[in-house]
Amino acid sequence: MGIEVGGLLGLIWLIIVIYAIVKTAGSSASTGSKVLWIVLILILPVIGVIAWFLLGPKS
Repeated sequence: MGIEVGGLLGLIWLIIVIYAIVKTAGSSASTGSKVLWIVLILILPVIGVIAWFLLGPKS
């Protein structure tokens, strides 16, 4: 009985997406900006998280 690699990577990706959403919601950015980033992360998870990491609201 081994751990499936796909399941483990999926779990890690889910944790990264949830982390990005929580950090965005807790940032000091405007409400509209927060909503836009969260929608982008949810609709396009891979591109959204990468864009958030590079361009997203800081603190």
